[in-house]
Amino acid sequence: MIIIGLTGSIGMGKSTTSAMFAEEGIPVNDSDAVVHDLYRSEAVEPVGAAFPGTVRNGVVDRPELVRQLSRQPDGFRRLEAIVHPLVRQREKQFLERQKAAGSDLVLLDIPLLFETDGRNRVDTVVVVTCDPQIQRQRVLARPGMTEEKFRLILDRQTPDSEKREGADFIIDTGGGLDSARARVRQIIALLRSGVRSERNA
Repeated sequence: MIIIGLTGSIGMGKSTTSAMFAEEGIPVNDSDAVVHDLYRSEAVEPVGAAFPGTVRNGVVDRPELVRQLSRQPDGFRRLEAIVHPLVRQREKQFLERQKAAGSDLVLLDIPLLFETDGRNRVDTVVVVTCDPQIQRQRVLARPGMTEEKFRLILDRQTPDSEKREGADFIIDTGGGLDSARARVRQIIALLRSGVRSERNA
């Protein structure tokens, strides 16, 4: 079973690309979706203890958590120490299920793949990218997004140029959905044919 690691900076089109792999029949484990679920389950108690006032009606209040994180320099590290082990546990369960089901390819959608030890947990890395101006337009069009929030997020992410250097495959979403979908299908075909990387190809 080949484990694909999909990543990309905010606004690059990673979630849309992840959905395209799913549409092609590739099982996907979405780390963001797992975190959302954890904020309604296992992570509620430890997050509430570490960040008082962030739990409301039995779930983590994400806007309040973000507000507190923006004021605490070490907040992200403390949060990641709580959440990352829980995410890894879910990821492990996903891989065990897919291996038992006989899947030949699976995809781990990991936003902070390069920032964590994600590279060591996958067989090949696919990076989603686009022109910085397109990225900026997409992100600032999101509800509630501000220049400050955008900078805060970018500061925590490995620069796009470095991600592309570490990629085995690159998908540029700047050319539109059809182009990205064709590239997804091409990568799937290459992986099934035995190609694990286009680096130095």
